Amino acid sequence: MKINWFPGHMKKALDELKKELSKVDVIIYVLDARAPKSCINPELDKLASSRPVLFVLNKVDLSDLDKLEKVAKSLTAKDRDCIYLNATESGAASIVNSKIKSLCKSKIKKFEEKGIKPTLRAMVVGVPNCGKSTLVNNLCKKGKATTGDRPGVTKGKQWFVIGQNVEVCDTPGTLYPNLEDQEIAKTLAFIGSIKDEVLDVTELARELLLRLAKLYPGVVEERYKGASSLEEIARVRAFLLPGGGFDEERAASALLSDFRSGKLGSLLIEDDK
Repeated sequence: MKINWFPGHMKKALDELKKELSKVDVIIYVLDARAPKSCINPELDKLASSRPVLFVLNKVDLSDLDKLEKVAKSLTAKDRDCIYLNATESGAASIVNSKIKSLCKSKIKKFEEKGIKPTLRAMVVGVPNCGKSTLVNNLCKKGKATTGDRPGVTKGKQWFVIGQNVEVCDTPGTLYPNLEDQEIAKTLAFIGSIKDEVLDVTELARELLLRLAKLYPGVVEERYKGASSLEEIARVRAFLLPGGGFDEERAASALLSDFRSGKLGSLLIEDDK
């Protein structure tokens, strides 16, 4: 299965991000904690290289914390910080405000010496469906940014005030212009960063079964009463086709849904390299 999805609005979004960068003090880089390394878009990484970065490992409630700890350490460096977050929890994002100020302390000090309290501006970036708009809404404490459990909901940049002298810009999710590494492409598809409508969902689910068998042996069988293939999952769930036979496509959709909602457990589905 070859995955290569980069709709026109994503190129436009990247161009807009570049234009807005001159107004920004901090990059808030949202990563899905189930696949954080795959969520680091080389194009966004280039943009982030000239600014302090706060990595937000979002959806941490769905991830394997033991494996995630190693990733978090690798992301922390000078002018780069990293936090765990479940952006759906009320008030969970309050730490982001203080982290923005910490990363901008030199600017704050410089302006305060002149008797000025500066407005700090942060840009929220990440791949589609990583939870950027949910994070912004948590910061605003209101449902201002449009959200949805699918990629491509946010279509253009939106600026919001999240506290005294702090503003954030919500941006559309952007993928790599060329998904050369198909293992990364599949990983992004597993977590819902690529629209299911442009994929062979049955083939994608088979790839997910292989990945899970390698990284978390037994989790599929535990969930589906010993079943380890789509045909067996369809049999266990009684997903039948008209006239007989098992509905593997329906089983594939059920498997992907169960993984994405955490019903298979707290998992990090990248190889530990």
